[in-house]
Amino acid sequence: MVKITKEAALEYHESGRPGKIEVKPTKPYRTQTDLSLAYSPGVAYPCLEIQANPDDAYKYTDKGNLVAVISNGTAVLGLGDIGAMSGKPVMEGKGLLFKIYGGIDVFDIEVDEKDPEKFCEAVERIAPTFGGINLEDIKAPECFYIEERLKRTLNIPVMHDDQHGTAIISAAGLKNALEVIGKDISKVRIVVNGAGAAAISCTKLYMALGAQKKNIMMLDSKGVITSDRPGLNDQKKFFATDRTDVHTLAEAVAGADVFVGLSKGNVLSQDMVRSMAENPIIFALANPVPEISYEDAMAARPDVLMSTGRTDYPNQINNVIGFPYIFRGALDVHATAINEEMKMAAVLAIADLAKQPVPDVVNDVYKVNNLTFGREYFIPKPVDPRLITEVSAAVAKAAIDSGVARKTIADWDEYKNSLSVLLGQETKLTQKLYATASAHPQRVVFAEAIHPTMLKAAAQAKSEGICQPILLGNEEVIEKLAKKLDLNIEGIEIVNLRHPSEQERRERYARILTEKRQREGYTFQEANDKMFERNYFGMMMVETGEADAFITGLYTKYSNTVKVVKEVIGIRPEYKHFGAMHIINSPKGTLYIADTLVNENPDTDTLVDIAKLAATAVRFFNEKPVISMISHSNFGSSTSDGAHKVKYAVEKMQQLYPDLPIDGEMQIGFALDRELRDEQYPFTRLKDRDVNTLVFPNLTSARSSYKMLQMLDADVEIIGPIQMGLNKAIHFIDFGASVRDVVNIVAIASIDAYVDKIKSRIASQQK
Repeated sequence: MVKITKEAALEYHESGRPGKIEVKPTKPYRTQTDLSLAYSPGVAYPCLEIQANPDDAYKYTDKGNLVAVISNGTAVLGLGDIGAMSGKPVMEGKGLLFKIYGGIDVFDIEVDEKDPEKFCEAVERIAPTFGGINLEDIKAPECFYIEERLKRTLNIPVMHDDQHGTAIISAAGLKNALEVIGKDISKVRIVVNGAGAAAISCTKLYMALGAQKKNIMMLDSKGVITSDRPGLNDQKKFFATDRTDVHTLAEAVAGADVFVGLSKGNVLSQDMVRSMAENPIIFALANPVPEISYEDAMAARPDVLMSTGRTDYPNQINNVIGFPYIFRGALDVHATAINEEMKMAAVLAIADLAKQPVPDVVNDVYKVNNLTFGREYFIPKPVDPRLITEVSAAVAKAAIDSGVARKTIADWDEYKNSLSVLLGQETKLTQKLYATASAHPQRVVFAEAIHPTMLKAAAQAKSEGICQPILLGNEEVIEKLAKKLDLNIEGIEIVNLRHPSEQERRERYARILTEKRQREGYTFQEANDKMFERNYFGMMMVETGEADAFITGLYTKYSNTVKVVKEVIGIRPEYKHFGAMHIINSPKGTLYIADTLVNENPDTDTLVDIAKLAATAVRFFNEKPVISMISHSNFGSSTSDGAHKVKYAVEKMQQLYPDLPIDGEMQIGFALDRELRDEQYPFTRLKDRDVNTLVFPNLTSARSSYKMLQMLDADVEIIGPIQMGLNKAIHFIDFGASVRDVVNIVAIASIDAYVDKIKSRIASQQK
């Protein structure tokens, strides 16, 4: 784990724009009309609608996606009562987590008031602004009163995350840890070290899961909380034990099955751990120093199941696993509260998620290949992209079922899809691609099945029903790799193209290729030798109809692959060239960029083919192409050869396709700014249209454009390269592509192959 220094932390918060969050407009605001709609006089209309029906605030304002993170700074992290203003960096940080994990907007509000009554009055006055209230860093016992009162007086969700967030995550972890070792929660003995807000809430939730009060022992700074101790508050009194023979932590923990630490660092010794029952469960959650270190606990008892609040050890109890998704679900059904049913739904959803196969993105972040449910993994990782869909949906459903929702959800699959789109895990385009591909799964050959990324993608594509994978490679090597990666490849066909059993097929492919290219100097022996290469063999599988599509590129240079595809597959007869396209999905819309792979410095005729291919490809994705051909100049302002070739390509395209909205040459700024373009160049064929397709003058500019966007904007999704103009569905993968990138291309390849089949069928029927 990287050591966090004071200097680095201060620099992080100070550099650039101070702080961690900002407010951005969500509606157009450039024109006077926009401003008149946003403010006076247009804003009066939604005001009147809300006056007539207060629930319309969810319809016309950000209320339904806005949470207040409110604190008085009396219990900030491990710093204690440092004051409301001093706690502001923490509240901003909480706002950042709400946004990046739940897509929820936040105003952080620091209230300089320690009196619980006055604090509640302040929150109640501002509550109409928000769809939910997240109470943060308020000391006990005042926090109990504040939360209970606000839950009574407000009709929006209120949650003190320090209490319930830790409770929900640790309860899910405890449920699963007990399942791993086969212990019954109703019979285990639990020791809770700490009696603050989090400890009280955690213990109550454990009881809701089935833990017995008689088996729970709680300690505060004075030791075991016993019923004969004077001056106990109501919360501590509830958990006080009648036993008078146990006073210290060492005495309490002896023979215990579970230790939950919500106190301070280094209070649980190795001897205490050794005194616990078989397969002890230790949740050492003090931050930044746990009650016992992971290393010391494991050294004392190799059979221990361990959780901490730290990211650098297994089974992190991290509130971010819960609160963004709990509020997300509550907001989406306009809930009036976060009740016990919703909290329990979150517990069960989180617990269940840890038992499901782990997504590749999680393994990549944690640099592992085989996270599976067990001692080292019984709580989902904070980066797991499924948390928003599974936990939010479970919470929303519980809100509806328990009667605190003002809005219902009819289609849960659609709701989950919308959550994935919200955080950019999936876009509507990728969802549509996956759905289309899974409706007609094709036989897709994976050339480089011994590459971990390719093998993972094949397994994922099969599990999602996108295709029927065929793996090229040595079966023993592939099966060994699959076992190492913990991948299920059962039922996936493996073809060892170099095995003696494939000799007949290699020779048959060689004869077909020789006959096809004999006028180009091919001999049978030369073609037969090439059939030992995966790209030649795999493409011949597609050429002969023994497979439908082919994926390659993680090991192979583009130049080599392009040479092979020209020899084996060939270019469609209506074109002289082929190319590739990348799709850019961003919050501002979808852009199609060509040519990003094949033609290094295209001449005019090549650019015409690229433009034609791009238009066809965009229609393939059910969009109408609006094409701008890019240059460094605008409409003849430069006489350079580079500008002229684009200009002449535009003229040819406009002659060939008079109804196609295509124009240029033009700079990219004018292409993407409709108002500026139409004002400066009102004669353009693109007038009043938003460009969705960009044809660049050379490979360098096209590749640089999408690569730059990919690096600079985390909200941008890049899909590609997508081949255009080949006779068969042959697709290349960018070097360094992720599993998700490969699966996206597999979906496109499967659809591409299916469309080709339909076209062939129609053509044969017409004959």
